[in-house]
Amino acid sequence: MKNLRWRVLTILVVVGLAVWALYPPEQKIKLGLDLKGGVHLVLRVQTDDALRLDTETTVEQPRDAIDTKGLTGVTLNATSPTQFKVEGVPQAQDAAFREAANEVQATFNRESGANGTYTFEMKPNIAVQLREDAVTQALQTIDRRVNELGVAEPVITRSGSSNDQIIVELPGVKEVARAKEIIRSTALLELKLVEDGPASTKEALLQSRNGTLPNNMDVVPGAADVTRGGDRVETVYYLVRKTAVVTGRDLRNAKPSLDEVNRPAVSFSLNQDGARKFSKATGENIGRRLAIVLDGRVQSAPVIEGRISDEGRISGTFTAQETQDLSLVLRSGALPATLTYLEENTVGPSLGADSIRSGIIASVVGLLAVLLFMLVYYHLSGINAVVALLFNLIILLGLMSYIGATMTLPGIAGFVLTMGIGVDSNVLIFERIKEELAAQRGVRQAIDAGFSRVFLTLMDTHIASLISAAFLFQFGTGPIRGFATTLSIGLLSNLFTATFVSKTIFEMVLSGRKVQTLSI
Repeated sequence: MKNLRWRVLTILVVVGLAVWALYPPEQKIKLGLDLKGGVHLVLRVQTDDALRLDTETTVEQPRDAIDTKGLTGVTLNATSPTQFKVEGVPQAQDAAFREAANEVQATFNRESGANGTYTFEMKPNIAVQLREDAVTQALQTIDRRVNELGVAEPVITRSGSSNDQIIVELPGVKEVARAKEIIRSTALLELKLVEDGPASTKEALLQSRNGTLPNNMDVVPGAADVTRGGDRVETVYYLVRKTAVVTGRDLRNAKPSLDEVNRPAVSFSLNQDGARKFSKATGENIGRRLAIVLDGRVQSAPVIEGRISDEGRISGTFTAQETQDLSLVLRSGALPATLTYLEENTVGPSLGADSIRSGIIASVVGLLAVLLFMLVYYHLSGINAVVALLFNLIILLGLMSYIGATMTLPGIAGFVLTMGIGVDSNVLIFERIKEELAAQRGVRQAIDAGFSRVFLTLMDTHIASLISAAFLFQFGTGPIRGFATTLSIGLLSNLFTATFVSKTIFEMVLSGRKVQTLSI
């Protein structure tokens, strides 16, 4: 009797905790994209961009060393994402050049050619690692940006045969265009010293240099400070140092603000290393312009009026919403490579509501059919199965809510399948009890034997199903994972209700009574 009380108390505690975890259901049950509506995106990371950036950055290392050593007539140019070529190395200065290029040979293989020509090719293992790092960093950056957007239960995962694709599912998102722009925005911030400009054309900008662009400089377009012809902003050009003073990697924070004339702007602060570099550069270049370059375009080029340590501001022709979005992408970090959209599927909330309605109808119809069968075929013992099945569903929903699992349409299919598995378990137990009763055993002995002899069979079937669900979760995509998650939780809760709850109900009915027959 004491053992029975503990069993009943255990069941009440488990079911009570499940109800507590589930209530209120509209807040605790998280719906997936196919039920809540939203957008499904497939993006490809252009990993060549990351390799090209690394190659172009590497080119600057021997170029600076060449300038320091006074080598003349030497040109360096990146010819592909993984290769750059050096031409015009005088034979008399060959040894000096080799010494200047030593620092890049950790990542690039060097081959010499005729007439002072060298070709540097990125090592294959370095290229593979850079591609892998680019996709990983893009995945992390997208995840931070989506979280900043406030999307509940997003799905962000890698896919594709070459593992360079990213699947992004955003349930409940209504402003799809804005979400897409924020996700794919490169947000590469660079602060560069201005050598000349602004000028109305590139030719006018380079006129004082005989139309030749110096190797250590870039021409970058930007917006003029005045607006001509209505809302058309004039494009001007700046000659800036190729090497940035600080970049977006040196940012600590970014937030919307106002400039000196109360126009929307973005204020940023730098980390310790960035502040040190910024302070040194601004202190040494008072009176010069500093270009704030975002994604290859000058947003503003203010004059440095004094040493600046760790704070700055990006001003321009922004709207309030644009400053919010720009602050978001700057805080989350720049993407290491550009992204291209391969696929976009939008699910409307009305379609999601139809899916929920259809899923509920299917579940209710299936449940009623199962309950009717158990009551008709197993008579009063069918009530036992009905109670165990209802407890199973409550525990299943409670566990899903507790671990934060997302309910999807395939998840509802797993929900319905769980009901079938629950009934199957009861059928195995009840049929074994009927065999024991047919062998002239007493009611209590038949029930004990029925549960004990079927237990190992139930364990075998449930473990086999759990292994299958584990493989589905490991190798499946989002919808299949939703099905596998629901099925796994349902199998665990069913094992508890079919063996523990169902037998406890039988013991409660037989407690203190002398029963000669069993309605089964």
